[in-house]
Amino acid sequence: MKYISTRGIAPSLNFEEVLLTGLASDGGLYVPEKYPFFSYEQIKNFQRLSYVELASKIMAPFTEGSLTEQDLLKITSDVYSKFNHSAIAPLKQIQQNLWIMELFQGPTLAFKDYALQVVGKLFDFILKKNNKKITIVGATSGDTGSAAIEGCKRCSNVDIFILHPYGRVSDVQRRQMTTVISKNVYNIALKGTFDDCQSFVKNLFANKNFKEKYNLAAVNSINWARIMAQVVYYFYAALNLGAPDREVSFAVPTGNFGNIFAGYVAKRMGLPIKNLILGSNSNDILPRFIHSGIMEKKDVKPSISPSMDIQISSNFERILFEICDRNSQKVAQLMEGFKSNGKYSVSMDVLQTLTSFMKADAFNDQQILCEISRIYKTCQYILDPHSAIGLMVAEKYREKDVPMIVLATAHPAKFPKPINEAIGVCPELPFSLKNLMNKEENYIVLENKIQDVIDFIEKCEGK
Repeated sequence: MKYISTRGIAPSLNFEEVLLTGLASDGGLYVPEKYPFFSYEQIKNFQRLSYVELASKIMAPFTEGSLTEQDLLKITSDVYSKFNHSAIAPLKQIQQNLWIMELFQGPTLAFKDYALQVVGKLFDFILKKNNKKITIVGATSGDTGSAAIEGCKRCSNVDIFILHPYGRVSDVQRRQMTTVISKNVYNIALKGTFDDCQSFVKNLFANKNFKEKYNLAAVNSINWARIMAQVVYYFYAALNLGAPDREVSFAVPTGNFGNIFAGYVAKRMGLPIKNLILGSNSNDILPRFIHSGIMEKKDVKPSISPSMDIQISSNFERILFEICDRNSQKVAQLMEGFKSNGKYSVSMDVLQTLTSFMKADAFNDQQILCEISRIYKTCQYILDPHSAIGLMVAEKYREKDVPMIVLATAHPAKFPKPINEAIGVCPELPFSLKNLMNKEENYIVLENKIQDVIDFIEKCEGK
């Protein structure tokens, strides 16, 4: 399996190289040269597999030449044996043909665990084999950081630096990162937005000398391995609800577009997905694009769904590449325009390619609180703010005869303040995190200056 850049200049790489590289040298994102495809019969045979077995089958074509299916089975067996539910990604029915898939059964209670715990093991496997060491630099709007730290904290050949926006993640989200006391883990609270954090990370990867000196690698969803592992739960849910003999649709609360793009990949691989429904909060850059064909950056508004407080969705470049018929020159032109002007647009023909299977809408904080309250009263089920967005957009676009699966992306206990405001109840943290709020924290607050971040990394790496 070879991978190419969405901007067409960087050299094609194999999986091992893509895993350790993350962002392409031309600023683009890596995608498979050709998507693997499973036949109806192959997908039908997947119905008898456990989540662990399915994961190794789905990911094997992407790692061809680097890891075998047997290697992946060992990794997935180890990773998912530590999850909190025997089904790994359990489905709960809310109404007729309306389901919630609980993607918060991992160690940090968010959907990022399903990929990042695997990615940590992949790093360990490849680095030990090649006797290499890497420095991971990542940005988080709330959940990626803790999942990445959890996945990498025991990796002897990895140092990990995670930037989060100071004061803009929940207390639980912050503490899940900053209470991990390990000699290879460094937390940076940046006085800015998530987009600032993400921009700094991209700039560090674009700095050729810095990247080579510290052998930088990425854990954000710019790293293809993240997308690859997330494809699995789309297959798992669809198979449980009758695929490949019937279509299903998915509703996905989306900020950086990586999670929903994994659904697109599953569709390209032969899974009968009818629609992918995108839900956003007041930072509605993606719904605005899907309704108009215009991508226009605005100011980030803090919300009760902080993991989606984003105005630059890095992973959107991958779908842009696909709907532009893989025209890398066109993608590079559009992304350069966005970097310069904070805006670009596509033709109606290009937009129609996307809207033929993707719908979208956005919801404000008050609507989110009302939905949490409504579902609690009618179903005695507690949604976190992000998952509430997914359910609202699902209800708007679902079709009577097509099962709709809402991706519940985080445990409600990660957001006690809005949950308590909505229903007068503070959801309890699972036993494994009971003492989280009493643990000592370790992080540094930095000004919104990239040189300050560079200086800190160089100081820590020089120890």
